[in-house]
Amino acid sequence: MKKRILIVEDEDKLRRILELQLLDSGFDVVKAATAEEALPFMDRADLILTDFKLPGMTGLEMLQLIRRQDSHVPVIVMTAFGTVENAVDAMKAGAADFLLKPFSLDHLTTVVNKALEIRSLRDENRRLKEELGRKYQWDNIVGRSTAMQQIFGTIMRVAPTRATVLLAGESGVGKDLIARAIHFHSPRKDRPFVKINCAAIPENLMESELFGYEKGAFTGANTSKPGKFEEADTGTVMLDEIGEVPANIQIKLLRVLQEREFERLGSNKTMHIDVRVVAATNRDLRAALEDGTFREDLYYRLNVVPMEIPPLRARKEDIPYLAHHFVEKLAPEMGGRVTDITDAAIEKLMQYSWPGNVRELENVIERSIVMALGEKLDAGDIRLDMNLRPRVAAGEVGLPDGMSLDTYEQELIKDALKKADGNKSQAARILGLTRNALRYRLTQMGIES
Repeated sequence: MKKRILIVEDEDKLRRILELQLLDSGFDVVKAATAEEALPFMDRADLILTDFKLPGMTGLEMLQLIRRQDSHVPVIVMTAFGTVENAVDAMKAGAADFLLKPFSLDHLTTVVNKALEIRSLRDENRRLKEELGRKYQWDNIVGRSTAMQQIFGTIMRVAPTRATVLLAGESGVGKDLIARAIHFHSPRKDRPFVKINCAAIPENLMESELFGYEKGAFTGANTSKPGKFEEADTGTVMLDEIGEVPANIQIKLLRVLQEREFERLGSNKTMHIDVRVVAATNRDLRAALEDGTFREDLYYRLNVVPMEIPPLRARKEDIPYLAHHFVEKLAPEMGGRVTDITDAAIEKLMQYSWPGNVRELENVIERSIVMALGEKLDAGDIRLDMNLRPRVAAGEVGLPDGMSLDTYEQELIKDALKKADGNKSQAARILGLTRNALRYRLTQMGIES
C-alpha cells in the first residue's frame, strides 16, 4: 500500500509543487491549507509535512497536539523563518526532521523516505516488544496446578522490587521463562534482559565475558569491550547455571551483588552499575556449600527470594493444558494440518514420567505433529522417547518409562506417606522398611519435617 503524506501549507503554489513531487515519488497525498483543516486527516496519515508558520494554529502547536495524543506519526517541519531556536523547539516537540526553505525537491524526497523508514523500524521494534511481553504473560507460561499458581503469585510480589531471586529446579522446568516473566513484569521491562549461561563460558574467559576488558589486557585484546553486566545496566541479568561459576569469579559476583561495582579486566577504574540479578541452578547449592565448591556468603546474597520450580511429574494436572498449548503454538509452524489433541493422547502423556520436564513435552508434541497422519493427535501419534529405548523383555523387572531409580523410589515413598496420612510408622510398614530407614530416606529427599 502507498504511504499517505499529509501536506499542511498555506501557500497554494508551494502546496501544489509538493503534492506533484510526492505523487511522482509514489506516495498518496492529502492537502490542507491550515492546521485546523488538517486535523480530520491526521490519524490516517503515515507522515505529516507542515509549515512552521501557519494562519491560526501554528505548525509547532499542531506538532505538540499530535504528541499529546500519543501519536507516533512522524512530522517534518518546513519554514522560511529558519532560526536555531525554531529548529530546537520543533525537535524538542518531537519533529522527525526540519527543512529550511528553499529546499530542493530531491532533498525533500530523501528526508521523507528517511523519516518513514525510521518510523517503520520503530513500529517493528514496538511490535516485537509487545509480542515479547505477551510471551511471558500467564497465558503463555501454562500452569493451573496449585504449585504453579504459587509461583505466579511469587512473581507478582517480587517483580516490582529489585530483590535478587534464586530459581531452583531440574533442567527443562522453565526457569528461563520464569526469569523473563520477572523482568517483563518489573519496572525494568523496557531495559535490557541479558542471559548468561555460566556453564557455557570457559573458565579462563569468564571474567572478561562478565566484566569486560580494556585494550591490551591480554594477547589479542586489540580494543576495549564491555562485559555482560555493563550491557545489562539498568536492566536484569539472568545468571543461568550459577552453580558452575568458579571460586575466583564467585568473589567478584559477590562484590557486584553487595556494592554494585566492579573493574574491567586490565583496568583500575571502578564501574558502578544498576542491575537486578536473577540466578538459576539445577544443582543443590546447599550440597555445594558443604563440599566447599560454592561460597556461603554468595549463596545467601543470591538466596534473597528462593523459588523452587516443581518438575512436571509433580504437577501432572498441568499436562493437558500444556499439551493443548503446544499444539496451538506449534501446529501453525508445521503447516497447520494438526488442529487438536485427543483425550487418549492426553492420557498417554499423563502416564509418562517426563525426565526432561516441560522442554521434553514440547519436543514430543512437535515430533508427534510432524509424524501425525490426521488432523488430531491421537495416542498412536504420540512419539515418546521411550520408543527409542530397548523394551523390557517378558518377565524382567523394569522402571516406568522415563523414570530414574531415585525418582521411582521417591514416588513410592510419597505414595506410601499419602496412603498413611503422613504417619511415618505406617508408611514404613507399607514399604517394608524400618522407621529409621524411612527417616533416613526422607532426610535424603529433604522432606524429613
